[in-house]
Amino acid sequence: MTGARSKRTSKKTSAQEPAHQLATIENPSGGVSEAYRTLRTNLLYSVVDRPPKVILLTSHGPGEGKSTTCSNLGVVMAQAEKKVLVLDCDLRKPALHRMFGLRNLRGAVNVLAGEYSLSEAAQDGPEGLKVLTVGPVPPNPAELLSSERFAEFIEQARREFDYVLLDAPPIALVSDASILASHADGALMVLDAQKTRKSSLRRAVHSLQTVGANILGTVMNNAENLKDTYYSNYTY
Repeated sequence: MTGARSKRTSKKTSAQEPAHQLATIENPSGGVSEAYRTLRTNLLYSVVDRPPKVILLTSHGPGEGKSTTCSNLGVVMAQAEKKVLVLDCDLRKPALHRMFGLRNLRGAVNVLAGEYSLSEAAQDGPEGLKVLTVGPVPPNPAELLSSERFAEFIEQARREFDYVLLDAPPIALVSDASILASHADGALMVLDAQKTRKSSLRRAVHSLQTVGANILGTVMNNAENLKDTYYSNYTY
């Protein structure tokens, strides 16, 4: 095959410019934002007596939109005047700092090491929410997440915030999500309508149930019935 090679230009993303635009910020009146608000309502009011405060978001595999979902859910919760912390718990391949256009110079790992307090390491996100990135990638993520220090850290976050959203690694890749489930009040399974197989979803749910996780529901991305964005539809 012959032909002229097209020229491609690149644009560097600054620390203040999100690499992935957040639908709830870019188009707050759109269908996607409304779907996130519906998800927020379901989470806040489905269990009136004891709504979940620490919520784990995970998926079976990579690329199913869990970080996008976690970030946008955090935004709409903050828009409801809730004090929200979005915490990147993917200590192997962190993504939240890119979602929010933040620097990843210090974060949860530094807090766990005693170098910074939670308030010092957490960064300001949109709508008043707080974002805690990973910081330096540790050599032993699973051990760190299983430590007593991490359990104490989550309890501190629970006391200081109305809601804490944990962006966990995919279940199929590592054991981290199962470890994190023990610290959460409930888990949301994120799936891609076009690529996630039913068998994969069943295995992921079974993995969480095995460790006693309270599965709150599912969030479906990339469905076809909404046309304005690729992370289209959400079910709970």
